[in-house]
This record gives sequence, structure tokens and C-alpha cells, in this order.
Amino acid sequence: MDRFQHYQWPFFEPRHAELARKAEAFARESLGYTHGEDADAICRRLVADLGCAGFLGHCVGTQVEVRSVAVLREVLAYHSGLADFSFAMQGLGSGPIALAGTEEQKGKYLPRTASGEAIAAFALSEPDAGSDVKALTTSARKSGGDWVLDGTKTWISNGGIADYYVVFARAEGGISAFVVDAAEVDATRRIDIIAPHPMASVKLEGSRGALLGEAGQGFKLAMRNLDIFRTTVAAAALGFARRALDESLARTKSRRMFGQALAEFQMTQAKLADMATSIDAGALLAYRGAWVKDVKKQRVTREAAMAKMFATESAQQVIDAAVQLCGGLGVTRGHPVERLYREVRSLRIYEGATEVQKLIIAKDLLKP
Repeated sequence: MDRFQHYQWPFFEPRHAELARKAEAFARESLGYTHGEDADAICRRLVADLGCAGFLGHCVGTQVEVRSVAVLREVLAYHSGLADFSFAMQGLGSGPIALAGTEEQKGKYLPRTASGEAIAAFALSEPDAGSDVKALTTSARKSGGDWVLDGTKTWISNGGIADYYVVFARAEGGISAFVVDAAEVDATRRIDIIAPHPMASVKLEGSRGALLGEAGQGFKLAMRNLDIFRTTVAAAALGFARRALDESLARTKSRRMFGQALAEFQMTQAKLADMATSIDAGALLAYRGAWVKDVKKQRVTREAAMAKMFATESAQQVIDAAVQLCGGLGVTRGHPVERLYREVRSLRIYEGATEVQKLIIAKDLLKP
């Protein structure tokens, strides 16, 4: 089965298939180190390697094409959840600068982020403000010619290793976005999660930052940024799910039970058929959303919500089925399917939980 067959769909151009195969070659040759214990060191090396290979330029900058980012996320996720994470965070973390920064700010941060010299972080969530962004309490005030921020952010990916943070805070009656250098924040309270990657709570106490765009427009800026990258979460889920299906096919063909291969049982075949169908359905939603954003130049709030909701939920089901088909191996620490089972779970939460995506879709349907 050709894992790149879907790049023949009308959502794509020949260059997207070429990009996928280039990323596949890079992944096979260069990502053997990504399943070690020191997630901080691995992510630093991943960012540097992805930058050196030229891939970060597809997700960092003022002209991000969603299809290219999605293609790269799907390929990287197939091979390594940390590689996908490291790639995506460079784009998500620097996106507000690309969208609303001054030319000076763009020149200071974007080239170094695209080359892998600087690591970016996106600091939106707080202890009491996750899905409800408007409940955030971190504040920013003017002091002379500077902005001074106070508050706590949590669940911040790249927390502790980032060179700068895009922070959202209340200022002048609304939510505003700021870029804050790492030296201005305390990110020592690290958070351990089931699929290890750098994450921390970030404390700001009199931290100096630079305003991005206009004061009070930060919420709109955050949503514009998520409009670009939320669809690509679906693509990462597809990468995980495709790997789970491939592992399942290999195992069921080789594992013999009661005188025949596991793959010869009709119950196994039905499960494999369901897995493959879910993956294709998720891919259609994901790349529909990416195509509308890139080609039609339209807002894709509903399309992105549908893609993220369906692809992440179905990927969880596909991987759970893979664990079942692999039996004891599926729950053995270090097996690809066991790793996928831990890695996929967070996708149903970050950048808007599944329940939030349903609200977004319904709100769009009900508007006059």
C-alpha cells in the first residue's frame, strides 16, 4: 500500500508529493535518535536539524502554506511524535509575530526561528483559562516606553527550552499579544506528561515584553494563528494513525493463530477496513480545510474544527484498535504502537479540545 497515494487528490500539486518524499527520506535517515529519555536535548537537536534541512521555513514566516505544513506534519508524525512537535511549535510559536509584528520584530525573531537557531513558544493557557481564552488574568501595563507583564501561564510547550515566548495578556481593556524573551520569565516548574516533551508553567513577574500588533487585538490574533495551524493537527493525527495501521498490517500478516495468519480472520479484516476508512475520511477533511485556506483564501474556522475533531478522535480509535491487534506487544513499553497510544492522546486536547471544536462547528451552523 502506497502511503503517499493520497497526494494524487485534487487538493494537491506535484510539489506537495515531492515535499512529502523529501521529508520521508530525511526522517528515515535522520530521526533515529528521537525516542531517547532526554526530551529537552532531543527537541533542541530536532529544531536544529529541521532548520538545517530547510523544513522549518515552511511553517515560519509571513507566507505559510497550510498544505505544506500539513504534509510535513503527517510525515514527521508517522516517524516521531517529538519531531512533529518540534516542527509545529516553531510555526505556532512564531505565528503571531509573522501575522502582526513590526518589520523590526520579524527581522529579530523569524529568521533565527526558521533556521533552528531560536526555539519559539506560544503562551496562551493559564491555570484557570484553557479552552475559555477570555478568562485569562495575566496582565500587562505600560511603564515608560515598555510593557510589563505579570501572571502565570501553564501547559506551555517548549517551556524551559524556548528562547522567546509569545504571551497573551490583558492590557487596556482587552487581550493583547506580546513577545517576551526567555530571560524575562521563570519556566522552572516543569510538567511531566505521558508522551514526554518540554512543557512548563511560566511565571511572569515584572517581565518586559514588546507588543505585537494593536493593544486589545490579541484574541483575534490568537484565533488567526490557530486558523492556520489547527488544520495541521489533523494531519499529525493522520501520521500517527497511518503508522498504527502499517504496524497492524505487518503484525496480523505475520502472527499465526489456530493454524492461520491473524489477517485471515474476518474479524481482523473488518477492523483493518474500519481503520483504513477512518484514516481516509480524516484526510479528506484535513486537506479540504488546508486547500480552502491556501487556494480560496478564506477563513476556515469551521473546516479546521471539523478536521481536528474528526481526525484526532478517529486516530485515537485507530491506534486503540492497533493495540488490540498487536496484543501483548501493543502494551509493551517502547513498541511503536504503545508509543503511539501515548502520543495521540494530547491531540484531542491541545489547540482546542474536541468539545470546543463541536461548539465552534455548531456556532457556525447557527449563525444568521
